[in-house]
Amino acid sequence: MNNDPQNVASPKTIEQVYRPITRRTFLKGAAASMVGVAGLMAALKPLLELESGSVTLDELLQRHYRELKPEDLQRILASLAARAEQEYGVRPNLRDVKPMAGVEFGYALNLSRCIGCRKCAHACLAENNQSRDDEDDIEMSYIRVLELNQGAINLETSTAYFDPETVPQPDKYYMPVQCQQCRESPCTKVCPVQATWQEADGIVVVDYNWCIGCRYCMAACPYDARRFNYKKPTLKPEQINPNQSYLSNRIRPKGVVEKCTFCLHRTREGKYPACLEVCPTGARVFGNLLDPNSEINYILNHKRVYILKEDVGTQPRFYYFFDK
Repeated sequence: MNNDPQNVASPKTIEQVYRPITRRTFLKGAAASMVGVAGLMAALKPLLELESGSVTLDELLQRHYRELKPEDLQRILASLAARAEQEYGVRPNLRDVKPMAGVEFGYALNLSRCIGCRKCAHACLAENNQSRDDEDDIEMSYIRVLELNQGAINLETSTAYFDPETVPQPDKYYMPVQCQQCRESPCTKVCPVQATWQEADGIVVVDYNWCIGCRYCMAACPYDARRFNYKKPTLKPEQINPNQSYLSNRIRPKGVVEKCTFCLHRTREGKYPACLEVCPTGARVFGNLLDPNSEINYILNHKRVYILKEDVGTQPRFYYFFDK
């Protein structure tokens, strides 16, 4: 072995070119290779991003979120916050908010009260740092508000987007649809790299540093509740919500799938989701399913509740009900 320091390859050459192929790059390439040419591009993507500087070596070699030591996670959070400040001009308060013991979140929505104003959808966009392009306001929203004929339950004939100035119509009713936080979540089962999973409080999350953008989860979701970032999010500094969490509303990179997390950066600290707080009619109810005295359990025990697409067997934690 040559011990001459002048002839030893630099750490940069070894670490940045060869090591990534044996770890996360291999996982990405192997999982994505099932989709042909797109798989080849996905396999090469991590190395191209490393060469361009859009990702760091630490990010490329990062362990899965559930394997990270506290000190490693803090280093990653600091790196992500610094990058957000560099790219968007705002340094977020980026944390990792853990589930609370003895809590399983549930959501209920009163279809008798919803007027289709879409204030919930706009609050969600602002809270979760989603793009503000005009077209992205529709495409990236986690909440779709469907307009249906009175007495009809056929979602295939519903209208997803409409002028909020014209609602509510007397012969219509409105059904907001978002992630149902399923107990039997098909999206988590199809992810080839385990980038999405269900947490102890029932919230289905995504590790955006591990997502390879294959979109299998989108195909598996029967509620159209996931969104793909086709481009870098467009955000002005004044539009950024700095209160961010690693598994929820931090600014996502291009090429990953994102979704509603019941605003876990809020709800895990005892607050309501942003969509609930802005509802002008009080149509939304949120709480702890394990607390017999919670608001959500009152609804489940005293109202006739419905589950969307019950026949697919996903067992959602999101419920619908009418006053009568």
